[in-house]
Amino acid sequence: MKTYQAKNGDIERKWYLIDATDVPLGRLATQVANMLRGKDKPTYTAHVDTGGFVVVVNARKVKLTGRKLTEKFYYRHSQTPGGLTAVSAEKMLEKHPDRVVSHAVKGMLPKNLLARRQITKLKIYPGAEHPHAAQKPVKVEVRG
Repeated sequence: MKTYQAKNGDIERKWYLIDATDVPLGRLATQVANMLRGKDKPTYTAHVDTGGFVVVVNARKVKLTGRKLTEKFYYRHSQTPGGLTAVSAEKMLEKHPDRVVSHAVKGMLPKNLLARRQITKLKIYPGAEHPHAAQKPVKVEVRG
C-alpha cells in the first residue's frame, strides 16, 4: 500500500466560520491553526498547504483565563535604543482584538514559508459581521 501525498491541484479549500464568544484564546488558536494547516483532514500532507480558510467572528469577546488580562503583555521594538513598547492584553483586546487572536494562532504555526502562506487564509473580525457570506462558510463549534 502506498502513502498518499496531496498535490496542489487536488486540494479542495473549504471556508469555516468560528464564533469566538466566551472561548478560551488557547483553545481557539489550536483549533484554528489545525484547520489552517489541514490537519483536520485525512488528506493532510506536511509539505503541502491542504488547509482551508477560517473566518473568526466576535474576536472582541474571546476569553482570557486567570490574570492574563492584566499580566500578559505584547511587546514590540522600534529598533532604536529604549524603543521597547509593552501593551497589556486588556488594552490590546480593546483596541485591536484581531491582533490578539492572530498572534496566538501565528505562534502555533511552524516558522517557515508554508506557515506564512497559511496565515493569510485567516480572516478575523471583532464583531459578528463579516463580508464572506458569498463563500458559504461552514459553522464550526470550538471544542472546550
